[in-house]
Amino acid sequence: MMPYLSLLIWIPLFGAMAVAACQDNDRWALRLAGGVTVLSLALCGPLIHGFQSDLSGFQFQELSGWIPAWGAHYALGIDGLTLPLVVLTVVTHALIVLTAQRLVKTQISQYLAVFLALQGVTIGVFTALDTLLFYCFWEGMLIPMYLCIGIWGGESRSYASMKFFLYTFLGSALLLISLIYIAFQANGFDWHAAVAQPLSLTAQKWLFCGFLFAFAVKVPMWPVHTWLPDAHTEAPAAGSVVLAALMLKVGAYGFFRFCLPILPDGSRFFAGPMLALSLIAIVYIGLVALTQKDMKRLIAYSSVAHMGFVTLGCFSVYLIAYQGGELFAQMAMEGALIQMVAHAFGSGAMFLAFGLLYTQYHTRLIERFGGLAKVMPVFAACFMIFALTNVGLPGTAGFVGEFMVIVSLFQGHAGLALCAGLTLVIGAAYTLWMFRRVFYGPVQHEAVMALQDVRGLECLALLILVAMIFMLGLFPEIVLGPAHATSAHLVQMALKSKLV
Repeated sequence: MMPYLSLLIWIPLFGAMAVAACQDNDRWALRLAGGVTVLSLALCGPLIHGFQSDLSGFQFQELSGWIPAWGAHYALGIDGLTLPLVVLTVVTHALIVLTAQRLVKTQISQYLAVFLALQGVTIGVFTALDTLLFYCFWEGMLIPMYLCIGIWGGESRSYASMKFFLYTFLGSALLLISLIYIAFQANGFDWHAAVAQPLSLTAQKWLFCGFLFAFAVKVPMWPVHTWLPDAHTEAPAAGSVVLAALMLKVGAYGFFRFCLPILPDGSRFFAGPMLALSLIAIVYIGLVALTQKDMKRLIAYSSVAHMGFVTLGCFSVYLIAYQGGELFAQMAMEGALIQMVAHAFGSGAMFLAFGLLYTQYHTRLIERFGGLAKVMPVFAACFMIFALTNVGLPGTAGFVGEFMVIVSLFQGHAGLALCAGLTLVIGAAYTLWMFRRVFYGPVQHEAVMALQDVRGLECLALLILVAMIFMLGLFPEIVLGPAHATSAHLVQMALKSKLV
């Protein structure tokens, strides 16, 4: 069998080195990056076509020796949870390459190299079946994103990049300690051995705390979310897209892949606090978004609020399973999964659209816009779709995941479900307020009338995102179909005690 997963990891990584070598030739850099992107998209085809949705285990597995003395292997595989995330990673970076010439004017070759490297290591995180290999790819994501913010960011990029680095690095240190402890118990770093290894409740509690900080920072959950608004605000548009579409999903993926199956009893013990933190993110951070005057910062806080539904769906499994049964627990799990994908085409799309706008009108203040729909009708129409999916309008991608989580949560605790449902009101308030002020309010500055509508490749990128939003909203089985067997198995692992 062709090593599709290895190719998806290493072709972008080697491509990044080749693109970085084209320092004085931006045209060749764009051609090489485009070639890597096309090849990556082509490699996704056999994965989607050959994936067997009725199997709950890992498929397209690869296994070879790496560090035998440590019990570490080069092990890769995908299941129904990771297949949508791998495809999402490739599609997101394809859009970044497509809009690169419009979004950045200097050091284009290095810019493309950073994002190609980030694509490779992100796919490595999603496909690694060896915990040490997972950690190496996890840490590998830190370097390109730090460079992205630090080189192409805004005026406060040094502060934002350092804050991002410190938060994620400290979380990663705790993650490594936890993985090493589990490896000693399981005689190696194999993920399957870690799942099968019984652990005491005390050990699971401590290990969960180690995992929690690392994954919660990446999601990010309240109160360790404060790095994200600064990073989003100062990052270039493509950096914000990757943060919203992919990097936040890596943290949520960690909860699904490590906490629930490896530490089921610890996850059950901390389920209550995790639900509380998720609801705080949904309601409180949504209210914080209402007060923002910076358009990009508003989208950033909105992103934190919507990711609260992912962790809510993940840890409500324990509450729902004992009240409404495993079927509704599986529904919550799948709702969290499709919310991860839909969030990329909501918040990620708005960040990309704002980046295209910022290249012409260098301000983030909402009060300096107004009447934009008169001069940029195509852009306004696309942004309206992005705003509506962010609100959770039925028929768009943003509706499906939140609806599934709320409906399933009603089976466990109606009060919590009603509290989570407040996001529909709060999200509509800040999103539609921002959209009205920017696109349909009175023109605040004459410079707005000189703006040009999107065209060419940037228009194509926005239309692709619009199509993806409606495709996921109207046909959610595209994501849910491959995930049914995997999510059912994951619920069973989460509910099965592993106490010594």
